[in-house]
Amino acid sequence: MQFHQAKSKIISICRKLNQKNYIAAGDGNVSFKISDHEILITPSGINKSEMQPSEIAALTIHNESLAGHPSSERLMHIEVYKRCPMAKAVVHAHPPTAVAWTIAHPDLKELPAECMSELILSAGGIPIVPYARPGTNQMAEVLAPFLPNFRVMILARHGAISWGETLDEAYNGIERIEHSAIILKAASELGGLTFLNHEEVSILRQIRSRLGNKTL
Repeated sequence: MQFHQAKSKIISICRKLNQKNYIAAGDGNVSFKISDHEILITPSGINKSEMQPSEIAALTIHNESLAGHPSSERLMHIEVYKRCPMAKAVVHAHPPTAVAWTIAHPDLKELPAECMSELILSAGGIPIVPYARPGTNQMAEVLAPFLPNFRVMILARHGAISWGETLDEAYNGIERIEHSAIILKAASELGGLTFLNHEEVSILRQIRSRLGNKTL
């Protein structure tokens, strides 16, 4: 993807995140690895729905600023790129229902994937990463045990992060997280969660294995 195309795509994704209420005000960040050494990333403290191409920042894989004011949460993005050779894009947002699950159920380790065939087929599973203070090195450190095995993750009491081989895949991961969280919340409120039997879960996981690792 060309430099200017990447910037335009980042802006498009940021606007979709805002329109779907996955981010508010200056929340969230999106990045794209333009080369082995250079990363484009959204700036710190700017409402992403109004962001302009000239405001998109750039930094190196070693966290050296090249242009603009890179997001204060850039260490998460760098951690993904370092640990996931296939990663070309990262999206971090604050999908409300997904975050609410971690507040209401602080001991939950993952969304209950075995309730839903589509969650297993599209993502394999959605783990919940332990809480880390935003903007700190710890945010990168807590991601490490989940990489590169998971492409979509909920960040406890904070948000969600998704990476992909394209910007579209990374964005789709955020949609998948929140859509799954909403369905599971509705089921819980309507009478409680029920689960697929073990045989069916095993078959679905075999299908997922054949489909590959991409977020669908």
